[in-house]
Parts: sequence; C-alpha cells; structure tokens
Amino acid sequence: MSKEDNPSTTPNTIWSRIIGYRPDFLIWMILIGVVLGIFLPVRGQAAEIADWVVKFAIAFLFFLYGARLAPQEALKGLLHWRLHLLIFGFTFLFFPLVGLAMMPLKHLIGEDLYMGILFLTLVPSTVQSSVAFTSIARGNVAASIVAASASSLAGVVLTPLLVLLLMTSSGGVHIDGSTFINIGVQLLLPFVLGQLLRRWVQPFAASPLTKKVDQISIGLVVYVSFSEGKVSGAWESVHWTMILGLVLGSCVLVWLLLSITSVVTRKLGFNYQDQVAIQFAGTKKSLAAGLPMAAVMFGSGGLGLLILPLMIFHQVQLIICSFRASSYAERYPDSLEHAKTW
Repeated sequence: MSKEDNPSTTPNTIWSRIIGYRPDFLIWMILIGVVLGIFLPVRGQAAEIADWVVKFAIAFLFFLYGARLAPQEALKGLLHWRLHLLIFGFTFLFFPLVGLAMMPLKHLIGEDLYMGILFLTLVPSTVQSSVAFTSIARGNVAASIVAASASSLAGVVLTPLLVLLLMTSSGGVHIDGSTFINIGVQLLLPFVLGQLLRRWVQPFAASPLTKKVDQISIGLVVYVSFSEGKVSGAWESVHWTMILGLVLGSCVLVWLLLSITSVVTRKLGFNYQDQVAIQFAGTKKSLAAGLPMAAVMFGSGGLGLLILPLMIFHQVQLIICSFRASSYAERYPDSLEHAKTW
C-alpha cells in the first residue's frame, strides 16, 4: 500500500488525531503536580513529611509491580532471547551512548539540564504503553510484555550502575554506596515481597484502584520535586526556549530511535510482529520507573531540573508512537505473514 493510499498519513487524519488527543490519568497527575509545585510548594516541616510519604509511595509502587508480574509468563517469554537482547541493547547501551554524544550541549543549556537529558537515556523501558502500542499495531504482544517487564526489573540494578558510571564521571552528580542500599530497601525488597505474596495480592494489585494509586504516587514525586525547585529558585533559570528545545529534541530522538530500530530489525530478519515489539519496547523510556529511581538516588526534594527532560520525552514518545502504531494497524489490517518489511 502506498503512502498516498494509507489514510493514516493524510493531513486531515493526522490533524484530527492531534485535536482528539486526550492525556491519560498519569499525565493529569503530572500536570497537577507541576502546577501545585510551582504555585503552592510544600515547605519546611511539611516538606520533610512529604519526603517520607513519597518514599512509602515508591515502595508500594514497586510492591505492586512485583505482584503484577507472573513468573511463569516471564520465563516463557525469555525463550525469545534474540528479541530481548536487542531491546536491552537499545535501552541500556545505544540510548546511553546517544546521551553521552550530546555532552557538548551542556555548554549551551547548562550542567543541570544536560544531566537530566543524560538521566533520561539511562532509565528502563516503559511497560504499559509499549504493550499497548504493540497490540494496536498487531505485533508480538507476549514478547513485548516480557521484554518491557524485564527491562523495568533490570533497570532497578542497571540504571543506578549507569548513573554511577556515566553521570558521576561527568562531574554533575555524586552518589555513593548508600544509594544502592536505599534502592535495595525501597525498590528491590518491595518487588520481591510482591512476587512472594503474588498468590494472595495479585487480584488487588491488578485492580483499577491500584492503577490509580501508582499513578498518584508519580504525581507526588513530581509535586515534591517541583516544590523544591520553586523554593530553591531553580526554576527561575528555565526559559521557555529551553522547554521548546526539549520538545523538539525529544521529537528528533524518538524519530531517530524508531527509524534505527526499524532498519536494524529488518536487516536481522525479524518478522513483522517482532519488529513491532522491538520498536515500541526499545525506543521508550519509563517515567513511572524513572521518577521513583531518581527520587531514591538523588532525593525527591533535590531533583530540580533532572526530571524535566524525562517528563517531556515521555509525553512526546506517547504522541509519536500512538500515530505510528495506528499507521501500522491500518497499513496491515489483515494478514501479517508477509509483512517482513515496512
């Protein structure tokens, strides 16, 4: 089917999707956290209490992650090792290399904002949207579930190691051994407890109620972080041109990764379904995992500009990937056996 014949590529269809786009509950929580943090920041003793609330919320969030992941499903999906290895390579190797390649930008945008860009390249892939877009595009959903989940789990260990290796060596961030103890207590331990208690708590963990709880916890992290930025005056240095630059840069980065994953998977001989799974799981960065990790590693009240690039990139990747997933679904609506190229 030619580009001209594909209704998903017409200007009217693209414009209608932009007009019809509605942020999900998580995005609303983030926006509310930003607005409240700027105009009604938490201060003094209340800020200390808020920090403890955030720590508890993060621990509960990773408990839910552990309770939701079925071990037998993960073991079955791991058999597709070539697909998972490629996704891991894009997530934890290629992305960080791109972040390092952008190091000259810190002379233009400042040390803090560049560290935020570098941090976003180090966090794991997102689970929910990767799976959702793979399903819409009629890709390998089972492999996407396992790959994205494995990426999130591995990120609990790999992301702090990459931060220690790349961000501390760049001179902008300092973490020590206590960081890994905090990660073990706040992230790994709750996850393991969720796995051990999954038999009894899985229905609760998978309910719509807990989905709202984990999204609200992300909003709390954003609120406390932006409050600290407001109180310390960090946001006064953020000009609107920086925000515009982050949006445009995120668009370029998402497009670049989607294009590269498309070419690489095609050259390596993956079928259509696997190409889709690799594209959507290998080009995403998880806000839901990245913000809690940042709060544990750097302190929820001291994130400053560090989380801004990740929040913007998250929104941009959702919009661009939703367009691409719908385009694939319309391009190959029926039989996919022949669809080994785009």
